[in-house]
Amino acid sequence: MEFLAPGRLWLLVLVPMLIALYLVANWMLHQRRLSRGRSSLDGVIPPEPAWRRHLAVGLSILSLATLTLAWAQPKTQVSVPRERATIVVTLDVSNSMEATDIDPSRIEAAKQAAAEFVRGLPPRFNVALVSFAATTRLVVPPTVDHDQVINQINNLYLQPGTAIGEGIYASLESLLLVPEDPDDPTALVPARIVLLSDGATQTGRPADEAATKAKEQEVPIYTIAYGTDDGYIETETGAREPVPVDYAELAGVAKISGGRAYAAENSTELREVYADISSSVGTEQVDQEVTSRYAGIGLLFAVLAAAGCASLAARWP
Repeated sequence: MEFLAPGRLWLLVLVPMLIALYLVANWMLHQRRLSRGRSSLDGVIPPEPAWRRHLAVGLSILSLATLTLAWAQPKTQVSVPRERATIVVTLDVSNSMEATDIDPSRIEAAKQAAAEFVRGLPPRFNVALVSFAATTRLVVPPTVDHDQVINQINNLYLQPGTAIGEGIYASLESLLLVPEDPDDPTALVPARIVLLSDGATQTGRPADEAATKAKEQEVPIYTIAYGTDDGYIETETGAREPVPVDYAELAGVAKISGGRAYAAENSTELREVYADISSSVGTEQVDQEVTSRYAGIGLLFAVLAAAGCASLAARWP
């Protein structure tokens, strides 16, 4: 727990002091009763239950502690919708994405899910589209025209090779083209890369080096390992070539960059992954003061303590 005015917490030192004073007073009262002996009125007026007194004092001390916490202005972090951000959708278009272990194929299911993901992003988010195989291509630079990005996702086509590292570098370079916010040109807009692939790097610079670069630029990468271990494609000769998913490389990229790694083995899981990523990139954690919460609890303890004291002060016939 954090506080906006932590210096006020010094008042909490009174809590153990009050507990100690109460214990001493309670011991002295007990000793006085022992030395006085039994009174003739003991049979007329029953002794007060000790637990009522203990409860009233305990509630009073809890009220003091809780109200002190409220006075120090406690705060917590809450998720609020992010106004602006840049999301780079980076898609693997290597030939292995032609595998049909996911209906109707990896690439077609990936296109549909990526389009839904872009469609669900806040309108003010800049979105870029990067595709990669052996080479990379900035298909759409960062823009708030999400329909343009969706149209280009549907027009992606397969190519040979896989260069995950080059895809990350191309995604980072696309961030240089992010348009300024006309309302606040100096604002630092957070950026995220959402990278989907089904294979391992075959050419180009290593993916872990690219992930380190992303870390330096404070651009987390959310990776999606897409497909199953049973996937295959047919070669020109009709032979089946296995194309299992490489989870390790993509998980390493996410970890190095400070992002998060996902895996999806069917179109439903992929949509769920994109929905989770959308929730993550679409919100931010901000401090929110919760003084009223602790003040309310402290007031409740005070009312209960007052009721306990009134019960102790009552005189019954």
